[in-house]
Amino acid sequence: MERVKAGKKGTAPGTAAEGAKSYPFDEFEKKWAERWEAEGLFRCDTSSPKTKYYCLNMYPYPSGDLHVGHGRNYILGDVVVRRKIMEGYEVLAPMGWDAFGLPAENAAIQRGIHPRRWTLDNIAKFKAQFREWGIGLDWSREIAACHPGYYKWTQWIFLKLYERGLAEKRLSPVNWCPSCATVLANEQVVDGRCERCGTEVEQKELSQWFFRTTAYAQALLDDLDGLVHWPERVRTMQRNWIGRSEGVTIRFRRSDAEGAVECFTTRIDTLGGVTYVVLAPEHPLVETLLAGHPRREELLEEVRRMRNQRAARQADPDLVKTGFDTGGKVVNPITGEEVPLWVANYVLPEYGTGAVMAVPAHDERDFAFARKYGLPVRVVIRNETEAPETASGEASDLTAAFTGDGTLIHSGPFDGLPSAEARSRIGRWLEERGEGGFTVTYRLRDWLISRQRYWGAPIPIVYCERCGTVPVPEKDLPVLLPEDVDFQPGGDSPLARHPSFRHTRCPRCGGEATRETDTMDTFVDSSWYFLRYLSPRDDEKPFDSDLVNRWLPVDQYIGGVEHAILHLLYARFLTKVLADLGLVAFREPFERLFTQGMITKLSPRTGRLEKMSKSKGNVVAPRDLIQRYGADTVRVYTLFLGPPEKDAEWDDRGVEGAHRFLARLWRLAGGHADAMPAPGTAVDGEHLDSPALALHRKTHETIRKVNEDLERFEMNTAIAALMELTNTLSVTLQDAGFTPAPDTADGAVLREAVDALLVLAAPMAPFLCEELWERTGHSGSIFHAPIPKHDPRALERDTFLLVVQVAGKVRARLTAPSGATAEEAKALALADERIRQHLGGKPPAKAIYVPGKLLNLVPGR
Repeated sequence: MERVKAGKKGTAPGTAAEGAKSYPFDEFEKKWAERWEAEGLFRCDTSSPKTKYYCLNMYPYPSGDLHVGHGRNYILGDVVVRRKIMEGYEVLAPMGWDAFGLPAENAAIQRGIHPRRWTLDNIAKFKAQFREWGIGLDWSREIAACHPGYYKWTQWIFLKLYERGLAEKRLSPVNWCPSCATVLANEQVVDGRCERCGTEVEQKELSQWFFRTTAYAQALLDDLDGLVHWPERVRTMQRNWIGRSEGVTIRFRRSDAEGAVECFTTRIDTLGGVTYVVLAPEHPLVETLLAGHPRREELLEEVRRMRNQRAARQADPDLVKTGFDTGGKVVNPITGEEVPLWVANYVLPEYGTGAVMAVPAHDERDFAFARKYGLPVRVVIRNETEAPETASGEASDLTAAFTGDGTLIHSGPFDGLPSAEARSRIGRWLEERGEGGFTVTYRLRDWLISRQRYWGAPIPIVYCERCGTVPVPEKDLPVLLPEDVDFQPGGDSPLARHPSFRHTRCPRCGGEATRETDTMDTFVDSSWYFLRYLSPRDDEKPFDSDLVNRWLPVDQYIGGVEHAILHLLYARFLTKVLADLGLVAFREPFERLFTQGMITKLSPRTGRLEKMSKSKGNVVAPRDLIQRYGADTVRVYTLFLGPPEKDAEWDDRGVEGAHRFLARLWRLAGGHADAMPAPGTAVDGEHLDSPALALHRKTHETIRKVNEDLERFEMNTAIAALMELTNTLSVTLQDAGFTPAPDTADGAVLREAVDALLVLAAPMAPFLCEELWERTGHSGSIFHAPIPKHDPRALERDTFLLVVQVAGKVRARLTAPSGATAEEAKALALADERIRQHLGGKPPAKAIYVPGKLLNLVPGR
């Protein structure tokens, strides 16, 4: 893209005065936005016989203002929507608001206003910004998660999971943010800190509500293979998060007390090398083991500290490993040897059983821990080329763990077996003895949905001393969120401090009861919202099953890769539950997924490229740019930044180049309207002279490239192709041999080029192209015009550019006839004086010809 030159002294490049002169965007952008809305261009008729296309952008959290980084997501979606309308689809393009959650509540606390007011004010701002950007949406389907008409059905879905045994309350260690005063799911903890406020996360034991995502772990994993139109990166992230492991659960009998410690391992072939067993600090046995320990209080404090490290332990592979010996003992079933029970911070409670058999010689973490604390290291897998060993198997001089397969040694009856066979044999041996068995485990944990905050959907549960836990009857939904609440964080839910909400009557016996005062994680709201858009005002049911079965899965879903695990996994889980309930006929919600990259900008505070953020002072406000350059300029530059799936740097100077491109298109198309015949005039490509023939060919080359690029989401290269055609058009109009007029072949070629430019560019620069479409004689919206198709005959050439090399170096570029043979190409090259000079006047020893492209001549001796 062009760079703008420095302005005259005293005038900054790209000021409002300079920008507005290029083309009068401010005269027509509002006009077309109002006309599209009045004509219902984006209003979907779900009963239409046309082929359906459901294009969905992830709905935003209405907090603060949108910046150009947000715009990339919605502009990409808008390009798809407008293209599909032009291709003749019935397009569903709705929008809603992820309107519950911590950010709104925290912002409201800081400003001393109600979260509802803060949220609704932001929604109004977001809607205005979408319109300024020219984002085409069916606003008749607008939803907001905080509206009782929506969260009534979120509560209804909770009840359906409860009825099916997929929602349950249990005591559990949880991540607690002391600043936000609420529980966080594991996925909401980043590097041991709250993803919202950055406070170090602590551990608490609380009674919490969970959705049993683990019941669908294998289904979530299996169905990933069918999501062939998802980025492989996202599928890999989900596979890793679900984390299926096949192995053996082994029972290590305690020698100092009754009972056993169960461990899961994928390397049961290393069982003979176990020299200690290590427990996660959260393991329920830990406090029992420490009950009579002389250092009990000191060690319990160490356990508390380790538990508070839990999130960091998940994320940090370089965590400094610490631990202590509990004094307990268990027995290695192969060797009969007593080994100590330790507690260590590198063991996670969610992996397997929360207890690990430690094999220092064959596991890197165990090896580092054993060396630090002087624990034995015993080699039981022979590395045929490297592993040192002694007769006893001890390896005091081992410098690193050997983690590969090999041959078993020092493993009793299993000596000499290869690792793979040993894993099977030892597993069966343990089963026969009642000391273990083959097991499949998952890294995936159940979804913790309880939040001790105000701004969320109340959990529809009542507690009665006589009846126990009682679900709220469906006829009594929604359980309304009261507005007169002190929502300052206080360690418990603000709803618990609201007497008229908390105290109620039991739906079964009519006696005194209390409500559940936790609210639901906002990810519950967003795990089904795409279904509600089909019938957003239905008071009788959450969605119309017939409609969603016709319109879903979503044809194209667009959003950030940061939602690869949380939102996308939860939406997949809930869709499978609804399918099992017979409410939907599909098991995956999104057919195609596109994850756009972030837009970064230099932070004035750090001097580094960073994700746009108000707190980092590197936000670019779209409104200022739109007022200066027009919405189309902002759209085109956003799309031109680079491959949309990659991160890209925002540069204000590039905006000026995008503006100049559109200004040139305005001048070329609008300034030559009188030289073009009526719309629809055909071009006779068989009888064109240069330069009309060259423009005709370039037009069809551009049609082919732009159509292919946009199908692949390569908007940046599509725009580059449109810029090339615009340049070709500009050059052609200056050619003395090109004399367009309404009744000439040149005029028809000009009409073809201009119409193609406008229709192809319209999804990306809709305001400008609509205005030029009208000014160049067309009736009706450009978005009712069909997408042009390239004519293969127009791409045929009589000649091609032959690159000639001598000894591998390019020495000439010659025009050769299409279909030239190797001998004809060689003769053409040898007729060129420069080639003869580089050959030293001698015939070439060898000629290598790539038809239609290249000829390489090897000099003779």
